[in-house]
Formats: sequence, structure tokens, C-alpha cells
Amino acid sequence: MGNEDGLVLNDKGIKMDELEKKLSSKARASAVNDEIQHAICRVEEMESRFEQLAQVVSELSAVLDKYADAGESLKVLDAYYGSDEWKSDFAADEKGLFPKDLKRGVLSEDAVWNLLSDYRELKERMQEMVGDNVKD
Repeated sequence: MGNEDGLVLNDKGIKMDELEKKLSSKARASAVNDEIQHAICRVEEMESRFEQLAQVVSELSAVLDKYADAGESLKVLDAYYGSDEWKSDFAADEKGLFPKDLKRGVLSEDAVWNLLSDYRELKERMQEMVGDNVKD
């Protein structure tokens, strides 16, 4: 159906070009709304990751400070373990010369060895992680 402007009307008398503009406007608004929703979801996800990483970095920093401070204890314990003093203390413990309630984990060969080994393994692990991160 035509009109004096040469525009085609639908059966309800609505100009088709106006209808197309309205539809395309709604479609564009819907697409923009979808894009905004995706952006909001993306920002929320990234914010969550940011907060999680910030917490982990803060906690790791505190733990690394403690680990660095423990370096002196490692040196002292490593020097003591297997020394003449340690052997003398071990022998005294074997003879029952120390009080029964004295904590003596340091005189356990396996416990000290395992702790020193764990400390060194952590150091190697951290060095590997730093090396991997340098590559990134």
C-alpha cells in the first residue's frame, strides 16, 4: 500500500521506514544493554581476581619476611646439627642427664635433617618460581 510520500504502509497504516528505525533502535539498545551486562560481569570477575591476588601478595610478603628472618636460625641450627656440641648433647640425653620434660626435638636426627631439607627445598622452589615469573 502506498501513500502520497511514496512510503509503503503496512496494513495498520504505519510507515515501514519508521517501523524499521524503531526496531533497529530497540535492537541497538538491546545490543548495547547486552554489552554493558557483559562488561559489568567482566569487571566484577576482574575485581574479584584483583582482590584475591592483592590478599595473596600481602600474605606472601609477610611470610617471606618471616622466612628471611629465619635464615639466621637456619645457619645456627645447621652449624649445631652434627657439631661436637650436638653430639655431646645427644650423648647426655641418651644417658638420661636431661630433665624428662625438656623439649628435645633438636636432638632427633631425623627431625632436624627433615626440617633443614624442607627449608632448602622451599628455597629452591621459590627460586624456580622467580625464574618462571621472569620468563612471563
